[in-house]
Amino acid sequence: MSVNVRIPTILRTYTGGEAEVKAEGATLAEVLDSLEANYPGIRARVLDEEGRLRRFVNVYVNDDDVRFADGLNTPTPDGSSVSVIPAVAGG
Repeated sequence: MSVNVRIPTILRTYTGGEAEVKAEGATLAEVLDSLEANYPGIRARVLDEEGRLRRFVNVYVNDDDVRFADGLNTPTPDGSSVSVIPAVAGG
């Protein structure tokens, strides 16, 4: 399954400045593995040391927040869009 992954500005140093890249995988976990294979170091910015999504990183498959879907097991059908969005906080 080929998906498009939107990369936030802060992580584009891993993708050579590309804002959107292709990745392979039937689930979000597989897509992140594919990203890591092509852009080493990027997975550690999305997942914590225990392999869970970092608290301040939101990931969407199409328009669905994966935290309210199946997390890393969220299916990524062929042609899906995966968006990695760092949370913004402030006051």
